[in-house]
Amino acid sequence: MSEKYQVVIIGGGPGGYLAALRAGSLGLKTAVVEKDTLGGVCLNHGCIPTKVLTHGAAMYRRLKTADQFGFIIKEMEFNYPQLQKKKQEVVKELVDHIDELMENKKVDVYYGDARALSASQVSIKASNGDEIKLDTENVILATGSDEVYPPTPGIDHPDIITSKEALALEELPETMAVIGGGVIALEMASIFMGLGVKVRIVHRSERFLRKNDLEMVRRLSTYMRKSGLEIMMNSPIELIEKEEDGFKLTVNTKKGQEIVKAESLLLAVGRKPAFGDQDLESLGVDYDKSGIKVNSKMETSVPNIYAVGDATYPNYFLAHTAYHQGIVAAENIAGMEAHFDGTAVPSCLFTDPELAYVGLSEEEAKEKGLDNIKTGKFPFSASGKAATQDEKEGAVKIITAGEDDKIVGMHILGPHASDLIQEGTMAVAKGVTAREMAELIHPHPTLCESVWEAAMGLDKDALHLARR
Repeated sequence: MSEKYQVVIIGGGPGGYLAALRAGSLGLKTAVVEKDTLGGVCLNHGCIPTKVLTHGAAMYRRLKTADQFGFIIKEMEFNYPQLQKKKQEVVKELVDHIDELMENKKVDVYYGDARALSASQVSIKASNGDEIKLDTENVILATGSDEVYPPTPGIDHPDIITSKEALALEELPETMAVIGGGVIALEMASIFMGLGVKVRIVHRSERFLRKNDLEMVRRLSTYMRKSGLEIMMNSPIELIEKEEDGFKLTVNTKKGQEIVKAESLLLAVGRKPAFGDQDLESLGVDYDKSGIKVNSKMETSVPNIYAVGDATYPNYFLAHTAYHQGIVAAENIAGMEAHFDGTAVPSCLFTDPELAYVGLSEEEAKEKGLDNIKTGKFPFSASGKAATQDEKEGAVKIITAGEDDKIVGMHILGPHASDLIQEGTMAVAKGVTAREMAELIHPHPTLCESVWEAAMGLDKDALHLARR
């Protein structure tokens, strides 16, 4: 006899395991099926291991200027294998914690390739070849995403690495070429550049990070170039060839054809929805290459089949949106009235310096035809706390619209931008005005005072910024 569940979740990444934990906490008999390791790409090959290496690279860079704070380091060695060991320890600790949480919430975990046969039955092919069938009242599809491979000749060479392999490199290359211009490409470039690798980005488009504010992206590009990153824009790759000592890229530039050589080649063009072994057509689930279509309750076109995370449309490709979507799906299955609202979703880029944003860019606000668009800015170079840390690059930019100057977007480039952006998320989500933000008392000396000063610049005047 097969097990009987109230909900079976296919995929144990951020959306899947949060859905399982929430369903379990609501008293639903729950099972989650994972083909590899709980935590998905995010915990095992993405968000978490990336940040361990990011922290290590940032620490390495800071130590090089420690003499400014009185530390005289005559000889400094860097043990890259030790950094990899630390990364593995952190990942294991967090995966073990998820295992513990599943047990605590009485969620059954199965390992294998799962397929939803209907809204009421899931089939699992275990690694030992056994087939298990689970009867259920509801199914949540949390099948994640895959790497995008552009149609470039030579792109399928087995020695080309993606972010997954890059995070597990046993030795650092001397040179690396990165294909792409999005979040993953820039984060990977920042990490390896910080660890002493000579990095060059080759990007086919005329700009990075299309969803980000153009002014802030240009600032970030400038800072990264000053740190040693080589950037080739408007440079589509015509051919990739493997050579004895690395890779040879034939690149089409405005100046004509150029040759780029690198010991290691990292592909980071982007990600696309993945559906695993699901036969969505047979299930009757509405989908296309952009993802599984869902409503605000995370329901698909088939009753009692839900979908969350990277596999869904609209696309976010963010772990924290998958978290919330998983919770929404579980709560609706439990009979609650829950909805996912994607109007105020923060996005963070863990480069050095960090870049984070929420809401509209200045360009998007203009494209939407919003009235009375204003911007308020405050540079970290005028921040007392930033000066104490010697992290003065970047700025806070606030965008408002309407007669009441409601905050419709916030963009932060600088130290701890990923932490500071939540103030902007609250402002955009709740319709906070520039005046209301300016009236909030911010602690001193802190980096968040820069948010207050940017709001002051909209409603009154940024007091710690000299006007010329």
